[in-house]
Amino acid sequence: MIVMKIVGRLLPLFLWIAWLPAKQQENYRDYEQTDRACVQELYRLNHINQTVDFVLQKKKEYASLAKSQLGMWEVLEKLNKLVDDSDPDLDLPQLVHALQTAEAIRKDGHPRWLILTGLIHDCGKMLFYFDEPQWAVVGDTFPVGCAFSDKIVHANLFANNPDLNNPTYQTLTGIYTPHCGLNKVHMSWGHDEYLYYVVKDYLPEQAAYIIRYHSFYAFHKENEYAHLLSEHDREMLKWVKLFNKYDLYSKSPEQPVVTALKPYYQKLIAEFFPKKIAW
Repeated sequence: MIVMKIVGRLLPLFLWIAWLPAKQQENYRDYEQTDRACVQELYRLNHINQTVDFVLQKKKEYASLAKSQLGMWEVLEKLNKLVDDSDPDLDLPQLVHALQTAEAIRKDGHPRWLILTGLIHDCGKMLFYFDEPQWAVVGDTFPVGCAFSDKIVHANLFANNPDLNNPTYQTLTGIYTPHCGLNKVHMSWGHDEYLYYVVKDYLPEQAAYIIRYHSFYAFHKENEYAHLLSEHDREMLKWVKLFNKYDLYSKSPEQPVVTALKPYYQKLIAEFFPKKIAW
C-alpha cells in the first residue's frame, strides 16, 4: 500500500520528465552559451601548444603502442572516471557518452561494426591515464603545418601559437601538397589519432576512418580544408557525417544502466578484439 502511494505521487513527475522537449540540434556545440568555464580554458591551452613539433613528438612516443596491454572494456571502465573538459554539452563520465552513442546507433539498426565504433570511439582518451593533459587528449582536431581555419572552435586563441612565426606553416597548403589526402596530413594530437593507431588493424576501414576524424569538425561540419582532401576522403566523409549525428545528438542527462548493457557490449567487443590489445 505504501509503495502504491509513493508511485502515485511520483507518477506525475515521471510523466513530466517523459514529455520534456528534446534539446534542439542547434543548441548543441554552443561554445558561447555553455556554462562550463573549463571549455574555453582547455581550448586556450590547446591552441597555444598544438604545434608541428609537438604533434611529431607525440606520434613518435605513442605510435609504437608500448604503453600497456589492456582490454577494450577495461579501458571503457577507466573512462567512467573521466569528464571531458572540452565538451560544452555534457559533464558526465565518458562511459555514459560511449553507451549513449552506441545505443542510439543500435536502435537505428546499423551494422555491428558501427555500433562498436560508437562504443569505443573515445577510448583514445586513455591518454589522460598516461599523464597527458586534457588539452592534448580531447577537443576538436585540426591540421598543423598549414594555415589554421577560422572555422575551428575558438580560432582566435591561436594568436599565441608559435607556428604562426613560421611563414611556411601559414600558407593554405603549408607543408603539404594540394589534395594529398588526410592520411598524409599531421592532425593536432589527441584521442582520435591515438585510438586510430590502436584499433586500425582490427576494424573495417570505415570504422578506423571515423575514429581518426570524428573530432575534425572543420572538415565534416564546416567543409573546410577541401584543398587537402583526396577523392578517398570525399568518399569516406559520408561515414563520418553519419556517425556524427549519433556522437553529438545522443548526449543526454539520462544515464544508461551500465550493468544491464555490459554483457551485450562485452560480447560485441569480443567479436572484433582479443582480450588484451596494445596501447
